[in-house]
Amino acid sequence: MPLPPFASPDSPPPTHWVIPFASSLSAPCQHALPHVDAPGTLPRLSSLLGRLQVVARLEGDEYQLSMPHERVLAAEMGWEAADGLQPWAAWWAAQDGPGSAPLEADRCWALLSPGHWLMGRDHLTLLDPQSLGLDEATSKALLEALRALFEDEGWTLRWGAPTRWYASHPELDGLPTASLDRVIGRDPDIWLHEDPDGHPLARRLRRLQAEVQMLLYQHPLNDARSEQGLATVNSFWVSGCGRPPRTLTLPAVTRVLGELRAPLLGDDMPLWLEAWRHLDATALADLTQALD
Repeated sequence: MPLPPFASPDSPPPTHWVIPFASSLSAPCQHALPHVDAPGTLPRLSSLLGRLQVVARLEGDEYQLSMPHERVLAAEMGWEAADGLQPWAAWWAAQDGPGSAPLEADRCWALLSPGHWLMGRDHLTLLDPQSLGLDEATSKALLEALRALFEDEGWTLRWGAPTRWYASHPELDGLPTASLDRVIGRDPDIWLHEDPDGHPLARRLRRLQAEVQMLLYQHPLNDARSEQGLATVNSFWVSGCGRPPRTLTLPAVTRVLGELRAPLLGDDMPLWLEAWRHLDATALADLTQALD
């Protein structure tokens, strides 16, 4: 969201409000947007957009590796990384809590997200890992089941959270990857095309994904999930590659409002509209009051 100019040289720095997933080019979202724009639906948002100035605009498209909000937050932390090379693995590891050891700064790390690739009639769809309902015990058992495959290829694995594992490899530096949030709900093959001049690890990583899929196909843990009517864990997604940067915390003036993420990625437009109404009545109401 654009920010107002300082009221005076002595004014405190303004809060930088970041609202990810405020819109999308997906068909369900495009269908829902007229309801967002309808008069009276989001009165505080309408008021703010009329009062604040646009001071910068991020350019990009829906196939860019990094998400717009990730580019904004990376800049807030002073990361100077190209598209698809922002070290979000290290950032997420820092959020895992006091019981988790930080990732070694002298190695390149990737975020390894266990997931379900849903096979459709003519393409795959990556489900949101958060929707799988993985508990700690199941997640750790799945990681251990894959460990030998990865270690035979020179990888080091570490568990961080049920839907967040971390992986390091001596050749991982410089591997551009699509953000997990970019791929959820879409066909992962779009971002897995082989480039003859691409990163040398990319083809081997694609082969490793195929081997993991075969190993997990009839794994007892997945058999148990199927019997319970739960989606299986049948693959993984690699993203956020990089060495841990010096700064892994956002500035105190940066406030991220993440309520829109889950419903938009799940194409749940009624829930997405409700989340917008909640933001309008709470956070955006506070911002409107602060500007009055």
